[in-house]
Amino acid sequence: QVQLVESGGGLVQAGGSLSLSCEDSGRTLSRYARGWFRQPPGKEREFVAVISNSGGSTRYADSVKGRFTISRDNAKNMVYLRMMSLKSEDTAVYYCAADTRPYIGSSYFRGKEYEYWGQGTQVTVSS
Repeated sequence: QVQLVESGGGLVQAGGSLSLSCEDSGRTLSRYARGWFRQPPGKEREFVAVISNSGGSTRYADSVKGRFTISRDNAKNMVYLRMMSLKSEDTAVYYCAADTRPYIGSSYFRGKEYEYWGQGTQVTVSS
């Protein structure tokens, strides 16, 4: 059984930083590409970032490029999202996701490309 458990969410002031973690519980997903999505209040879920199984390739949404960094530690079965220069529009529930392919697919920004999902962690940025 696969479980993804996010942590690290919370309340932060605009301009501040926050780091999210996602831990694999059960079967390890270190072979697969991993992503982060978010769902702002009252809006659809949207892509944030994705990383290949080796960590050698990444992609980011334009809205977070240069501010967020995705990384992973396969030995620890962990995926991270470092968020800096946070804005009020970054307020959302953040979800960790796992693909079933090692590489970043052409439709990496589509949630349906990912097989496994965590429960989400709330990030609130106050202005």
